[in-house]
Amino acid sequence: MALFIKAQYHFKFRNDVPTRFHRQRREVAFAPGGGKPPIIVPWENVAAWVTQAQGATQYGVQRQYGLGLGFIDPETGQQHFLELPQPGLPLAMGLWESVRAYMEYEVHTREEIQDPHGLHRPGDPPHEGVHTFHRARQRLHRRHRDGEIGLFKVAMWYLWHIIDLWTIPFHLAEWEIRAIQKAGRKTLPASLEEWSQPLPREQWAQPSEELKRLSAEVRRRQAQQPNRPITAIFAEVYTEETTLSA
Repeated sequence: MALFIKAQYHFKFRNDVPTRFHRQRREVAFAPGGGKPPIIVPWENVAAWVTQAQGATQYGVQRQYGLGLGFIDPETGQQHFLELPQPGLPLAMGLWESVRAYMEYEVHTREEIQDPHGLHRPGDPPHEGVHTFHRARQRLHRRHRDGEIGLFKVAMWYLWHIIDLWTIPFHLAEWEIRAIQKAGRKTLPASLEEWSQPLPREQWAQPSEELKRLSAEVRRRQAQQPNRPITAIFAEVYTEETTLSA
């Protein structure tokens, strides 16, 4: 059963077209599948939320988290919802924040949001693998030389990775990535392929005045309270704006 579930998710990308974000157009393309044409929605019309659910079973309390996306089809007016399961609440919130920051030109590269520990170097593959293990070990020794950590932490790092079968998990990750690359992805529809192409800079879409004003207010409050979670600031500003609009 476990192998069946893994194979089902492993080859899902053969039939599904992922949601695509085009920040130059400030649009999002959702592919409903089933031969239906993609639905293109303005970026500022997409709603997002984080879900959290828990229940008791014979194995104890189980919790589930997810990132939800909602939008209205501009042509039919029909509402659509998409939920992405996530391992934890911070990861669900972080996934949305990374997408939002990308669309608003706050981040430009993968390393800015996915490499906080400096485990990726120029020339390394974009995915995790054996090189990640060696970068982590180099960082460990550098921190020890600089006096940031002692011999105990170095020994515990080696002990943990010996128990974790050393580099075998990283080799397995590289094997799975090679299998995915050989299998090939589903071809994009012609309309979506054309939509995905970059635009000349003079044709780039600009954010609305309302979004500019709200973003400036968020940055102002974040500067006043730098230790406050950014999600709480966004929620506060949005609540105030909704109250005033009502």
